Amino acid sequence: MKRTILLTALLSSAATILGLWSAGWANLPIMTKLENKRVRVKEVTYPVGVPRTPYIRPTDQVIVFLDDSRYERLDSQTKEKTVRERKAGDVIWHDKGEDAPQLTNVGTKPYRTLVIELLD
Repeated sequence: MKRTILLTALLSSAATILGLWSAGWANLPIMTKLENKRVRVKEVTYPVGVPRTPYIRPTDQVIVFLDDSRYERLDSQTKEKTVRERKAGDVIWHDKGEDAPQLTNVGTKPYRTLVIELLD
């Protein structure tokens, strides 16, 4: 019985890590705030200097910036680096299938976003 519970916990953890890795967030602190059949809401924290792995967006996404931020965006195709700044309360939209480039927090403190994924 204990082995079954342990195996289930390990498989569940592995599936979660694989899902986060495939979404490009395995190296960032993430907290799921809400999930049902229509929407998933995650709070993502971007520590200073830690890059988010590039990925292809699996869903349409609304991103809400909870804190002021300054980050470097590395275009995965052209390798062009640009620095962007967002204010707390800014909201942006991304389409399903869109390239999500590497982002690195180049500010002086961590910042948080809400990633609202619209599920099919």
